[in-house]
Amino acid sequence: MTEGSSFLEIASILGLATLLGIIGQKLRQPLIIMFLATGILAGPSGLGIIQSYHQIELLAHIGIALLLFIVGLKLDLHLIRTTGPVALATGLGQIIFTSIIGFAIALALDLSWLSATYVAVALTFSSTIIIVKLLSDKKEIDSLHGQIAIGFLIVQDIAAILALVGLTTLGSSVAGEGSPFLTALEIVAKGLGLLGVVALLMKFVLPGLTRRLAHSLELLTLFAIAWAVFLGAGSELLGFSKEVGAFLAGVSLASTDYRDAIGGRLTGLRDFLLLFFFIDLGSRLEWSTVGSQLGSSVVFSLFVLIGNPLIVLIIMGWMGYRRRTSFLAGLTVAQISEFSLIVAALGLSLGHISNETVGLITLVGVVTIFISTYMILYSAPLYNVLSAPLTIFERRNPYRESAIDTLKESIPVDVILFGLGNYGSGLAEYLLRRQKAVMGIDFDPGALDSWRQRGLPVIYGDMADPDIHEYLPLHKARWVISAVRDKAMNLALIHNLKKEGYAGKVALTATTAAEVREFEKVGAHLIFRPFVDATEQAADALTYAMELLPSSIDWPVSFLEVRIKSDAAVAGETIRDLPLTSTTGISILAVSRGGRVHYEPTPDFRIYPADRLLIMGSPAELKEAEMTLNQLAAPEKAQEGDHFELAEIRVASDSSLSGKSLAELRFRQTYGVTLVGIRRGQESIMSLQSEERLQGGDNLIVIGKVTAIQQLRGQEPL
Repeated sequence: MTEGSSFLEIASILGLATLLGIIGQKLRQPLIIMFLATGILAGPSGLGIIQSYHQIELLAHIGIALLLFIVGLKLDLHLIRTTGPVALATGLGQIIFTSIIGFAIALALDLSWLSATYVAVALTFSSTIIIVKLLSDKKEIDSLHGQIAIGFLIVQDIAAILALVGLTTLGSSVAGEGSPFLTALEIVAKGLGLLGVVALLMKFVLPGLTRRLAHSLELLTLFAIAWAVFLGAGSELLGFSKEVGAFLAGVSLASTDYRDAIGGRLTGLRDFLLLFFFIDLGSRLEWSTVGSQLGSSVVFSLFVLIGNPLIVLIIMGWMGYRRRTSFLAGLTVAQISEFSLIVAALGLSLGHISNETVGLITLVGVVTIFISTYMILYSAPLYNVLSAPLTIFERRNPYRESAIDTLKESIPVDVILFGLGNYGSGLAEYLLRRQKAVMGIDFDPGALDSWRQRGLPVIYGDMADPDIHEYLPLHKARWVISAVRDKAMNLALIHNLKKEGYAGKVALTATTAAEVREFEKVGAHLIFRPFVDATEQAADALTYAMELLPSSIDWPVSFLEVRIKSDAAVAGETIRDLPLTSTTGISILAVSRGGRVHYEPTPDFRIYPADRLLIMGSPAELKEAEMTLNQLAAPEKAQEGDHFELAEIRVASDSSLSGKSLAELRFRQTYGVTLVGIRRGQESIMSLQSEERLQGGDNLIVIGKVTAIQQLRGQEPL
C-alpha cells in the first residue's frame, strides 16, 4: 500500500473512532468498548478499512510501552514490600486454580487434552493494559485494591512470558533445535542480566542524566519515551515481552525527582497511542470459526467473569483483607488478555490446536473484555448489591487492613475527614492548627502512611463504601467532611450517613453551582467551593499587585506582601498594637481587603484575617516582620459547653415568668439566649411579638451556648 493510501487509511480509522466515541458518549458507554468496536468495524469482518496492520501494530506497541512505563514510574517501593506477598499469593493462586478448573471444564466439553490445556492456560491471563487504563481513568491506580491488582497482574505477565517461553521451547525441541533445559537456563540468565543492568543504571547513571536533561522539559520527555521504547525493544530481543522492559524503564526512573513531571507530560500521548492497541485488538478478532463455539464460549465466559473474581475473593479474604478490597481487586481478573490470543496463535502455528479452538478463545476474549469493562466501571453499585452475600469471604477480623488503621477507641474525634489529597491535606493541616481532633480516611496507602507518621489517626477506606461506617466513630464526631470533588461519591456519603442515623453536621466539596444546589437539597450543612475561594483570593492578590507593588525604585529598601492567616495572633488587633515598629522597624504602607486598597492606614486601623499588608523595610527586617505577623495565636482551651445548642424549656405554672410579656423579659439580655419560638398546646408560635405574654405550660424553644441554657434551667421553676 502506498504512503498516501496509508495516511488516508489512518485518517479514516481515526474519523471512525471519533464518530463511535461521540455515539458512545451520548449513550454513556465506555470509550474502550467503542474503540474495540472501531477495530471490529474497520477490520476484515466489517468495512475492511484496515490494511496497514504493521503500522497500526507498531503504534499499539508504543502505546503499550508508554502505559507500562507510566505504571512503573508511579511504583512505590514501600507498597511493593506491603502488597508483594498478597500479590504473589493471589497471582499464583488464581493461575493455579483457574487453570485446573478451566482444564476440567474443557475436558467436560469434549475438548482433547492438548486443546483443553491451551484453553486452560488462556483463561488464566488477564489484560494488564486494559485494567491499568480503567483503574487510571477511575483514579484508583493508587488505591490498595489497585496496587494489589497491579501486583498480581505483573505476576500473571511473568507467568505468561514463562508459558510462551515454554511453548516456544517445546516447539523448538519438537523440531530438534535444542535442549529445553538449556533454553530455560538461558532465559533465566538473560532475565537476571537485564535486572542487573537496570539496577546499575538506576544507581550510577540515570539520576545524573535526568538532572542534566531536566533543564529542558521537552528533552526530558523525549528521553523518557526513548528509554521506555528502547528497554522494551531490548527486553523483546532477550526473549521477554516488551511490556516487561517498558515497566522496568518506568521503575528505573521512579526514584528520581522528575517522575511526576514526566508522567504528566506522557499521559495524553499514552491515551492516543492506546487507541491503536484497542483498534488492533478488535480488528484481529477472527469471526469465521466462532459459530460452532457459541455454547462452549458462554460456559467459559461465565467461568472467567464469575469464577476468577471468586478465586481472588477467597484467597484475599483468607489472607485477611476486607471483602470490598477483595471484590474490587477480583473484578480485574474477569477477562482474558491479549496474551491469551498470542498463546492461541502460537499453539495454532505449532499444530497443537485447531482454528476452532482459536475461535473459541477469541470469542471468550471478546465477551469477557466487553462485560468486565462494565463490571469495573460500575464496581461501586455492583458491590452495594452484593455486599451482604460477600461477608462469607471476609474474616471476622480483617487484620491486613486493620493494620493500616491507627484509630483507637480512647482518642477524641471532632472531625472525620474523607480524602487526604492536596485539598484534604490542607484542610487537615489548618484544622490541626486550630486544635481540632481530626481522623482521616483515604484509599491511597501512601497518603495514609504519610499522615500516620505525623500521628494522625487514619483508616483505609472509600467514602462510597457503605461498610466503612462500621469502622468510624460517628457517635463522637461533630462533623463529617468530604474533601473529594466527586458528586456521586459525595451523594453516596451523605446517603450512607443518613442510613446510619448520624446526628452531626456534614460538609461536602463541590466544583459547580449545580452541585452546590444538589448538595443543599440532600441536606449538606456546609459546602466548600475550592476553585471559587481560590479565584477570589487570586483576584485580591492581583488587585494588590496592580495597585501597590512599585515597578522600580532606586533606594536600598524592599517591599513585601504579607497575607494574614486566620489563626494569626495579630488578627483583630489595631496597627498601633502590632509589635512591628518597635521590634523590626518596618512600615505598613497599605492594606488590601476584599479587592479594596486602604492606603497609609491609621494607627487605629484594625487588621483582619485574609488582609494583605504591603510592608517596607530592609530584607532582614521584612523576613522577621512576616514571621511576627503570622505567629500562631495561642489556642484557647475549649470549654465543655462552649458551643450552641437548641433546647426546649417548659414554663411551670407557678413560674415568675408566667404572665410577663417578651418586652418586659428582654430574654436575650437577661438570660443570654435567643427565644426562637413558643409551643403552646397544639399551636406553634414562630413570629414573636414584643407584646406576646408567656403562659404556664408553654414550651420555649431557645438557642444559645450550653452554659447559658444550663443556667436558665437551673433558675426558679419555669
